[in-house]
Amino acid sequence: MIAGTGSASTAHTLEQTRLAAIHGADAALVVTPYYNRPVQRGLEAHFRVVADASEIPLILYNVPSRTSVDILPETVASLSAHERIAGIKEAVADMARVDSLLALCPGDFAVLSGDDLSCLQAMKHGAHGVISVAANVVPGPIAELCAAARRGEWGLAESTENRLRKLFDILMIETNPIPVKWALFEMGLLGPHIRLPMTSLGDEFREPLRQCLNELELISA
Repeated sequence: MIAGTGSASTAHTLEQTRLAAIHGADAALVVTPYYNRPVQRGLEAHFRVVADASEIPLILYNVPSRTSVDILPETVASLSAHERIAGIKEAVADMARVDSLLALCPGDFAVLSGDDLSCLQAMKHGAHGVISVAANVVPGPIAELCAAARRGEWGLAESTENRLRKLFDILMIETNPIPVKWALFEMGLLGPHIRLPMTSLGDEFREPLRQCLNELELISA
């Protein structure tokens, strides 16, 4: 169980990470501080303070499209030496970024894709897996894709990816997590409501999503 504990405030992140450990989380996923846009030395100081105080391993989370701050590979490499910083969820879908992280960080530092559409490509470059949106809907096939990649069975991995690509696309038809929450509602796993400021999936997108789920035999027509 990996708990998301990151925030724009170092103090709040410390408290959330402490609570995650108390409640039994195995690790904490800590996003870069959003909105205030710290420079690289501020990012490094933020993560070091949280890691120094944490009782559980941290996974850095880099998603500049949402946070407007990008933790660079050199900063990640410096942090990767910390005994409680175990890896990074890297949502920059650029294989040069994956290559840099793998080249600069120790071999036991987990480089994980944060982007379903490019995760197989990232694994071909050496990434260790993916923290996936689609895995909430199709956990088995995503696990099969990752297992095949780890074994170097690229044909099987590509076949699985091709089967899921339409789902990957449609789960980004509106801002994540709106579509994935609606997919789980269609599958009978959640209610239809989502906390503001997110709203339920737009009416015009609901039928295409249902069709995709039906094609994958996740719901009946």
